[in-house]
Amino acid sequence: MPSKRILTVDDAKSVRGLVSRTLRQAGYDIAEAVDGADALEKTADGVDLVITDINMPGMGGLELIARLRQREDTRFTPILVLSTESQTDMRRQAVSAGATGWIVKPFAPEVLLALVRRFLC
Repeated sequence: MPSKRILTVDDAKSVRGLVSRTLRQAGYDIAEAVDGADALEKTADGVDLVITDINMPGMGGLELIARLRQREDTRFTPILVLSTESQTDMRRQAVSAGATGWIVKPFAPEVLLALVRRFLC
């Protein structure tokens, strides 16, 4: 199976590291971004899936999702939200912007991997 490229977006280095390590151990090619603006640049090389936080300085996750959905090359790319936010209203906003799925921090590695595999099959 060819390696799929996943972009993880979070302003917390520790979270990016934990997510990246979990996904690399499962065989995925990982890129990291520190916020939405950084993520927009890094998706220019092509990604198969994006995992983003919501609350980040600069460009947050909701704006990132909306902007990725406006681009032809990322219009149908799966976008998972990984956030401490668990309110229904925030989830609705993310889905409205174009999010594909939602995981609440802290996450269980097996839950993250199951969701990633679901969208990268």
